[in-house]
Amino acid sequence: MYEILDDTAARIVLTAESGDSIRRVAQRLQTPYETVRQAVNRLEDAGYLRYDGGLSVTDHRVRAAARDLVAASARVSAPSIEEAYVVPQFGDWPFAFARIDAVYVWTRGGFQVGRDPDDYPLFLAVREDDVDQWTEFFERFGLPTAFERQPREHLDGPLQVVLDARPGLNPEDVEGHPVVSRAETIEYMQNNYAQFQSALSMLDRMYDDLDLDVAYRDSERAQP
Repeated sequence: MYEILDDTAARIVLTAESGDSIRRVAQRLQTPYETVRQAVNRLEDAGYLRYDGGLSVTDHRVRAAARDLVAASARVSAPSIEEAYVVPQFGDWPFAFARIDAVYVWTRGGFQVGRDPDDYPLFLAVREDDVDQWTEFFERFGLPTAFERQPREHLDGPLQVVLDARPGLNPEDVEGHPVVSRAETIEYMQNNYAQFQSALSMLDRMYDDLDLDVAYRDSERAQP
């Protein structure tokens, strides 16, 4: 089993949902399509995955083994920022990117606030009933969790997960990424207008049904 379940294959087993296309899994993992396709072929040959109009895991014991493998790898080598965004996909409970990370998702990667890589919070909305499970899950990957952003000096590493616990959760999907609603994201941006003016203008151009009345030109940016 473990010869087949290399790092890429393990992540595919953990991320694939019933009926997924290979391209959708590649989007979630932020991994080139061809890399995912080749790993899927190996997993299918080994009998761990089936592709019949969509992917499905044939034995959920394989998922448990894959999660153990990826978590063990994370304890040896801490996740990078890019990898930390993929880790929530390996959980068994719903979540949605929120706040700054929701802005990034809704702008389809077009806008990213400059965050310090040595002090990097990841913002996730989760259900209140799942908080304990998520906390334990992220601990396995060496990622601390809290309900408010913690000072860097209180952490052992640069990454932290800030959980927004809610009674219920109804994530939207943008290119394979679960995210809080566009309306909530826009409200957050408007409440922090100085920081997100350019992102609001970007959304206004991207979505025909919006009329945010935001004027922003590249020439208006402060020159270095």
